[in-house]
Amino acid sequence: MMTRLTWAALRAAAIVALIASPSMILPVTDSDAAQIITLIAIVAAIFTLVEYGSRSPSLVEFRDAPPFNRIRFGALLFTVVIIALILRGHVMPSTLTRLAQALGTTVANLIDFPYSPVRLLVLMLPDRSDPALVADLRMAAGVAYLVSILSLAIFIIMVRFGGWPSRRQGFNIWVNLPTFDPTGGGDVLGRLERDAQVNLILGFLLPFVIPAVVKFASDVVDPISLANAHTLTWTVTAWAFLPASLLMRGIALSHVAVLIQAQRDRAGNLPQEPVSAH
Repeated sequence: MMTRLTWAALRAAAIVALIASPSMILPVTDSDAAQIITLIAIVAAIFTLVEYGSRSPSLVEFRDAPPFNRIRFGALLFTVVIIALILRGHVMPSTLTRLAQALGTTVANLIDFPYSPVRLLVLMLPDRSDPALVADLRMAAGVAYLVSILSLAIFIIMVRFGGWPSRRQGFNIWVNLPTFDPTGGGDVLGRLERDAQVNLILGFLLPFVIPAVVKFASDVVDPISLANAHTLTWTVTAWAFLPASLLMRGIALSHVAVLIQAQRDRAGNLPQEPVSAH
């Protein structure tokens, strides 16, 4: 019990560090923004502590199937920190910020090609946008999209060659998929495969759809101002992280369906005991 609570507390502290990292890297924000960030960090920490400290989670998926959530957290933290360092370089330049900007420029030059998600995100800005803002968005989007691709590749390697979720113990659907009801009707395999396909399709389309939706909405309502460094950091991070997270979930659900099918096949191939005539 104490071990579970200790690890839950460490995870809660890591979540607080993630949420507070842009505020610690970027220039000081106003008091209202700082209070909002503090409130969000406290709520997220309490939620993490409750989810990982209890025996039965309610929302967090794949809690006992590492490194699924660890890969996602690492990608999210790295993306936020790198983007914040890129933006910090404009007001407080240093060797680290110059390195981050050089990385962002190099990645953007490689990924920003016609019809790419990065190009579509940059085109989301109004035509009269500040060139400096366009460059910042381009670098941030390039880094965020690259990190999402790398995190997805790492998870695929873990599934293909690392034996994810585990070869030593079974996969508990109730603990690792708390929002999935195995008795909800229909075959479990069919439902898992359907959910996996939906997540894969959404994960692939969202990087292209989100900029188009924002561009269309900007003609009706005022778009979110990306001139604010904190807004730019979290907006680009969410744009890259959400699709990658959906793709990872789709791959995970599909693999769980494969494991269940393999277990059924093994159970069906077991020799049957002869029925006694007496």
